[in-house]
Amino acid sequence: MQLGMIGLGRMGANMTLRLLRGGHEVIVHDRSADAVSALVKEGAVPAFTVEELAAKLAAPRSVWLMVPAGAPVTDTITSLAPLLSPGDTMIDGGNSNYRESIARAEQLSKDGLNFVDCGTSGGIWGLENGYCLMIGAEEEVFRRMEPIFATLAPPDGYLHAGPVGAGHFVKMVHNGIEYGMLQAYAEGFELLDASKYDIDLARVAALWNQGSVVRSWLLELAELALERDPDLSSIKGFVEDSGEGRWTVIEAIEHGVPATALAHALFTRFRSRQEDSFGAKLIAALRQEFGGHRPLPARPEVSKE
Repeated sequence: MQLGMIGLGRMGANMTLRLLRGGHEVIVHDRSADAVSALVKEGAVPAFTVEELAAKLAAPRSVWLMVPAGAPVTDTITSLAPLLSPGDTMIDGGNSNYRESIARAEQLSKDGLNFVDCGTSGGIWGLENGYCLMIGAEEEVFRRMEPIFATLAPPDGYLHAGPVGAGHFVKMVHNGIEYGMLQAYAEGFELLDASKYDIDLARVAALWNQGSVVRSWLLELAELALERDPDLSSIKGFVEDSGEGRWTVIEAIEHGVPATALAHALFTRFRSRQEDSFGAKLIAALRQEFGGHRPLPARPEVSKE
């Protein structure tokens, strides 16, 4: 099948490679000419402008957008849509808000264009292992694009979740759960590290992946990270959030769902960005004022001897 791919970052480039290996023809475009040229060496067809990409695609055209959520997606759609014809399809494989995906589909449908929202999970490992795809689309459009989904995903690794919006909604909740899982592992391993025992954390991670109820791919990644850097001395504890965690908590509030673990994980990420929290300093100051509690020094390290 023929597909246009716009956005050749780590995800877009690897997805293109997987599609090429699966026998598809991929016309690639990126703001970086070097990114385009690198994939041409792998068999992709170059397009150094969106106009060139649209011209090289046969009708009905299918174009996958793998660009950051928000303005980059809007700008790409705005530049691409006038170059397409009724019956053509755009797929947003990034982490857009599902409400924005619904609005984009409604707008594009006025010109006869199809829109698919595809939540994509798998990270840099997806090239070899496949990508988990959560797809929102009309049934007919989904069926036409299914050869692409089947190539990108591992066996049973893609789902038509429902109409447009459903794919990014499911991916949003997926990422909210991911926040909570990461936080649980972080707290557990921090407690192990703070104990009086000299515990090999990488070996614990490896052990727990052998039949334990907490085994997971994330735990396999923890094992790899701890093997490379046992005390994580090369890592700064600044944790970004890409939006889906916030949207998940907002949806939980709107639906009255008590997503307490997910909310805690989100707010912990906010806290990770503060060198010295003003709120924590205020609490210490108030305790000093009403009870004479002097602010404590930093917690001493626990001896593991």
